[in-house]
Amino acid sequence: MSQPVIATLLRNAGARAAFRRAMPRSKARVVSCRSPAALTRVFATVLADAVVVDPRIPGGAELLDWCRAAYPAIPRFAYSAFRPDEAELLETCVRQARAHPIVEGVEDAVLADLILPRTASAVRLQELDGAPRLLRLIEPLQERAWREVMRHVGRLRTTDVAAALGISREHLSRQFGAGGAPNLKRVIDLARTVTAAGLLANPGYTVRGVARILGFASASHLSGAARRVAGVTARGLAGLGPTGVLQAFLKGRMRSRSWAPAR
Repeated sequence: MSQPVIATLLRNAGARAAFRRAMPRSKARVVSCRSPAALTRVFATVLADAVVVDPRIPGGAELLDWCRAAYPAIPRFAYSAFRPDEAELLETCVRQARAHPIVEGVEDAVLADLILPRTASAVRLQELDGAPRLLRLIEPLQERAWREVMRHVGRLRTTDVAAALGISREHLSRQFGAGGAPNLKRVIDLARTVTAAGLLANPGYTVRGVARILGFASASHLSGAARRVAGVTARGLAGLGPTGVLQAFLKGRMRSRSWAPAR
């Protein structure tokens, strides 16, 4: 089951180790990059949840600024042992790159508390906070399954969700669709399309790239899902945004008879 990643570019092995120790493995997948080129490849291959860069390394501040321009919806963090005479560097990170500063060695104990609530996946959940009620997912098992789907939104199957919840796929399928809720496969399709809408709002992402990251066989398969869920092509998802996709889904696309591709 895939999980969004926190991509890091830090100055040495000690900083990388300290960062990994501070991030709970059950809640975050950390990818340590050794060069700016390696970090930029992360955006092209996996679902990025956040990017963490030490601006004191050569080109670090410029890299954060590039991330802001190409992927503005991916939260950025400047993690470094800032010195008192580096106020100008810190200001550049905050004002120009719009990165959240974290002082290495001082704030390590609360690193997870500073980063995890601000990740892209956490923001998606907050933005869709009312979705479970609107989708009639009111039972505890339904709500837990929804959060699991949103946390692992990429290459996700119903069996993966069931395993994460410690129950059989058959039991989950029966319980999830109770009370007029859409079935789990449709909700997974909704979650992937909602995520695609958010990604495509970033200039650095293409339809083909987002399709690959989210596990669609091709860009046309992503467009097919976009039509079923929201009645638009993949290129139209960015204009709707995540909440717009949800609203389109609620207007007649929750049940199987409404899931013919839009003309």
